[in-house]
Amino acid sequence: MSKLEDIGRMLVNYIDPTSTKKDVADCVKQYKALTCRYEEYVFNDGSVKHLINLQGTIPVRYKGNTYHIPICIWLLDTHPRYAPICYVKPTSDMHIKVSMYVDHNGKIYLPYLHDWTPMQSDLLGLIQVMIVTFGDFPPVYSKPKQQPKEQATPYPTQTFMPQPPTTTQSPFCPYPGQQFPPYPPAVAGYGGYGQQSTGGGYPPYMPPNMPTASGYNAGYNPLSQGTGTITEEHIKASLVSAVEDKLKRRIQEKVNQCQAEIQTLKRTQQELNEGQSKINDIIGRLERDQQELTKSIAVLHDKDQELERALESLEKVEGIDVDEAVTTTAPLYKQLLNAYAEEAAIEDAVYYMGEALRSGVIDLEVFLKNVRQLSRKQFMLRALMQKCRQKAGFSV
Repeated sequence: MSKLEDIGRMLVNYIDPTSTKKDVADCVKQYKALTCRYEEYVFNDGSVKHLINLQGTIPVRYKGNTYHIPICIWLLDTHPRYAPICYVKPTSDMHIKVSMYVDHNGKIYLPYLHDWTPMQSDLLGLIQVMIVTFGDFPPVYSKPKQQPKEQATPYPTQTFMPQPPTTTQSPFCPYPGQQFPPYPPAVAGYGGYGQQSTGGGYPPYMPPNMPTASGYNAGYNPLSQGTGTITEEHIKASLVSAVEDKLKRRIQEKVNQCQAEIQTLKRTQQELNEGQSKINDIIGRLERDQQELTKSIAVLHDKDQELERALESLEKVEGIDVDEAVTTTAPLYKQLLNAYAEEAAIEDAVYYMGEALRSGVIDLEVFLKNVRQLSRKQFMLRALMQKCRQKAGFSV
């Protein structure tokens, strides 16, 4: 089952089928020699699960030539939370070349797998790291029978394989912010390449509640398979490496935690500084308003005293001339005031003449004659008031 439309049917038991399907589809699209299969994977404790695996070859540049390295990538049902389990899958004319990245069973150990994070790691990045790493450390070599062992050469190029895309990603660059336990080891997988072992320098770390191999030797070193003997130096080196790696992880976790706390404190300090600036602005506005209110209270106090003095002076005056009581500050205002008063008097005169007509005090001819004269004068007064208001700058 290598078609992409069959991938969705394979992901029934996966916790995140959407992300896993996208990850697998991107790999199959990028690397045509990889096929997707759904097969049984046997763990060390004898339990069996149906898992997706990607099998095929990836193009690797080695000393100017392109070699196609056969690999097998098993995706756990927790993908992409945990890293996949990867193997080199040599053919009958190949032999595994043991290194710090590949053990004698073909299992692959990379910093990218060790520092796998769900949000930053994917299968495309893993394959690119494999291509770069295997370009420096070939995991397999061809060993014809007629050639002695010391003349073994890497696996020859297959011309039908495509060239790999260029990448600047280093296989030794760890990815920060590890949020989940490292990838779980598993054994007894496809073709007998699942035997539990560790790569030199990068021993696997099992999360809690994962199946472990009975009799698992923490001091195993794949480089010692040539002699078949595990010496005290091997055990000591393995333990020292494991302790150093664990201390590095703990220190990195502490550093990341301290950096996160520092960033939080910096953001809090910035927010406090912004709040302090806002409070200072509010205090400044309140102080200005207080000064203005103090000035207004002083002005009102002076006006109150002035009114009291004016009332006292008015109480001492026996009679008040209405014409002298109202005064203006400019001749134009006085002219406007006189015209308004006269126009209002004419309005009253016309009203009372109408009342006299209704009462029969005057006849119609007298009424019309006087109303005509008063109306003409009222019109002239209104025109004068309008002109005075325009000169004074008032609204007309």
